[in-house]
Amino acid sequence: MISIRQAGPEDVELVADFIRKLADYEKLAHEVRFDPEILRAHLFGTHPAAEVLIGEVDGVPSGFALFFQTFSTFEGRPGIWLEDLFVDPVVRGGGLGRALLSRLAALVVERGGARLEWNVLDWNELGKGFYRSIGAAHVESWERWRMEIDAIRSLADGG
Repeated sequence: MISIRQAGPEDVELVADFIRKLADYEKLAHEVRFDPEILRAHLFGTHPAAEVLIGEVDGVPSGFALFFQTFSTFEGRPGIWLEDLFVDPVVRGGGLGRALLSRLAALVVERGGARLEWNVLDWNELGKGFYRSIGAAHVESWERWRMEIDAIRSLADGG
């Protein structure tokens, strides 16, 4: 039996564990630097920066989706950015990933949104196939850009 629930402050260690498992899967464990207490503050504090859904299979937490609201100026409506999606390998193929995405899609609709978006690593063909199977499509003509903290600080200081 699959169930989806909103995570609460008591789930911060579970969320942290899922993040680490996802990083291992993506071969990016070396990039995980968060402090669990700072994560707790940003997810469950006064002004949450993101939300988390926990997916359970037979009452066992087996996956998560971490997401936040976006806004499309062209649509004039909000959307949801899926930052992380992870399903434990032992339950993959059983519908939990689809259930998590289905709940996110329902949140977009409930909140009057226009889009549900995310990134996929270029080598993740299994993920791409799954996303295509639920009706998602690659967005052509866009590149992702990023500033890391040193560049952000320099720019903030007028550099």
